[in-house]
Amino acid sequence: MASPVSVYNSNALDTHISSTSRESLKMELLADVSLLPGEERITDKDIIYICPFSGAVKGKVLITNYRLYFKSSDTDVAVTLDVPLGAISRVEKMGGASSRGENSYGLDITCKDMRNLRFALKQEGHSRRDIFELLFRHAFPLSHGLPVFAYVTQEKYGDNGWNIYKPIEEFRRQGLPNNKWRITFINKSYELCDTYPTVLAVPFKSKEEDLRRVATFRSRGRIPVLSWIHRENQAVIVRCSQPLVGMSGKRNKDDERYLDLIREANDTTKLTIFDARPNVNAVANKATGGGYEGDEYQNAELIFLDIQNIHVMRESLKKLKDIVYPNVEESHWLSSLESTHWLEHVKLVLSGAIQVADKVSSGNSVVVHCSDGWDRTAQLTSLAMLMLDSHYRTLRGFQVLIEKEWISFGHKFASRIGHGDKNHADQDRSPIFVQFIDCVWQMTKQFPTAFEFNERLLLTILDHLYSCRFGTFLYNCESARDQHEVRSKTVSLWSLVNGKMDIYLNPFYTPESGRVLYPVASMRHLELWVTYYIRWNPRIRQQQQSPVEQRYKELLALRDEYLKKLEELQLSDSSPSSRLPNSPTPNTPSSPPSHNTAIHTLHTPF
Repeated sequence: MASPVSVYNSNALDTHISSTSRESLKMELLADVSLLPGEERITDKDIIYICPFSGAVKGKVLITNYRLYFKSSDTDVAVTLDVPLGAISRVEKMGGASSRGENSYGLDITCKDMRNLRFALKQEGHSRRDIFELLFRHAFPLSHGLPVFAYVTQEKYGDNGWNIYKPIEEFRRQGLPNNKWRITFINKSYELCDTYPTVLAVPFKSKEEDLRRVATFRSRGRIPVLSWIHRENQAVIVRCSQPLVGMSGKRNKDDERYLDLIREANDTTKLTIFDARPNVNAVANKATGGGYEGDEYQNAELIFLDIQNIHVMRESLKKLKDIVYPNVEESHWLSSLESTHWLEHVKLVLSGAIQVADKVSSGNSVVVHCSDGWDRTAQLTSLAMLMLDSHYRTLRGFQVLIEKEWISFGHKFASRIGHGDKNHADQDRSPIFVQFIDCVWQMTKQFPTAFEFNERLLLTILDHLYSCRFGTFLYNCESARDQHEVRSKTVSLWSLVNGKMDIYLNPFYTPESGRVLYPVASMRHLELWVTYYIRWNPRIRQQQQSPVEQRYKELLALRDEYLKKLEELQLSDSSPSSRLPNSPTPNTPSSPPSHNTAIHTLHTPF
C-alpha cells in the first residue's frame, strides 16, 4: 500500500494536471507537511484562522490521526500551526447558523500547552459539522474506542529507550542490596500494591509478612520503600502514602516498628517524616480515613511542607495562562504574575526538596509522603535526588530519574493529563509534572554548568507529555502499562532523545560527582519560564540559545575539526609510504611542522 505522503503527492499532481488552480494551491500549501510513519491524512479544508496576533488569516487546515496542521495562503502573513492532537483539551463550536458578524461561526480549540486556537468557516450547509466531528473523534481517541497514536506509529529508532531504566541495575549503582537494605519481589504480580513497581527496596530486617501488614495501614497499600541511599552516610530517602489513622486515631504497631527499622538502618537519632501537605489539609484528611503520623511514632519528627493539592495547582496554572496568552498583561505584570501564585508554589516545592536533601546530606534518613504518594511526593523525592546525586544531572541519568520516581512509582499521568480523553473538566487533571520540570529548569538557571542536558530537552519532554506519540507517559502505573503492552507495542520517548543526543547537550556542562546543589528558593531568585509559558507569542523575543552558548558550540566544533586534522597528519606522517627516501625517520630529531604547532596552541585553551 502506498504511503499517505505518496498518495497525497499523487493526488496533488492529478489535480494540477486537471488545471483546478484552487485545488492546486491547496496542495501546494500542504505539500511541505512531513508525515510520520503511520500518520494518515483524515481531512483538509479551507478555513480562516483567527490569529490573536495577526487577525483573520486565510489558509488550509489538514487533520491527520496525529496532528492539526494549518498553513496560511495569504502571501503577506505567513502563519503555520503544527499541533499534536494529544495537546488538545477541548473542542467547541463557536456561533450558530444565524450568528451575525464576520468570522463568528467556527471552532474554538483549547490546548493543554498554554495556547488556544480559533477557526472560522463559512455559514452555509453545516460547513463545520464534518471537521468538528472528525477533529473531536481523533483528538479524543480513547473516548471513541480508538487507539492513541503511540499504538499506530511505525517510527523506528536505533536506540531502544525502554532499556534506559533497569531497577536492579539502578539499585546496584546506589550500592544495594547491602546488610541494611534488601530487594524484594513481593509485588511481582502487583498483589501488594497495584500502583507500585514490581522491584522494591526495603529494610533488611523486615519480613514479607511485615510488608503485607504495613500495606493495610497505608493509603492504596503504598508502603514506605527506598528511593535513594547516600553512599557515604547511608541515610535514605523513603517514599510512601499517608497512614490510615482516621478520626478515631487508629494505630498500627507494625507500621510504627517498620518506620523504626528505617531509622535503625543507619542509626539515625530521629527519623524525619516530611508530609508535603499543609497541616490543615492533613488534619482534614482524617475525616476521609487518612491522616498523619502522631506522637505514637517514637524517635520520629513530623514536618509539614505546606505544598497545596492538585486542584490549587490546576487553578494556578489557569490563571497564569490568562495573563500570558494570547497577550501578556503588560500594565500590571508583576502584580498579575503574583496573583497567579504559580512561582510561589514552585518556591514551596523547591524549598521542600532542599529540606529533604539537607537532612539526608547531614546523615538523617527521611520519609516523604503526601496523601497517596504519587504527586507531591514524586516532586520532592526526584528533586532532592537531583540535588544530591550528580548522576541524575546527566542526560541518561535524568531519564532514569523520571522513569523511576514518576513512571514506575505510579504518578497518574493518564488522569493528570487526560490522554485521548474528552472530559476536559475532569477534576483529576493537574500540571504536577509540568511543575516538576519547571523546578528543574529553575535549578538549571541557578547552576548552568551542573547539568549535562539543556532547556531543549525539558521542552521536548513537556511537548511529548501531551502528544501521545510515545508510550512513555501513557497510563497511570506499571500494572496498567503491562496490561496494555506499552513496552512492546509503543516507542519510548528516550529512543528519540538518545538517537540525537547532541541537540540536548549543554555545552557548559562540567561534571562534579560529589557536589550537592542547593538552589535558592526565594521569590527574588525564581523566574517565569518564558521560553515555555510564553513561547507562542511572536511579540515576545525568544532567543532559544544565548550568543555565548552559540559561540562556545562553534569553538567546540572548531576544536574537533582541528583535532581531526591533527590525527590525519599524524597518521600520514607515520605511514612509511609517505616518507621520501632521504626524509628523516621518526626517531631522527627534527623540528615539528609549523601547522602542528598551531594546532597544539589552539588546542591548549580547551
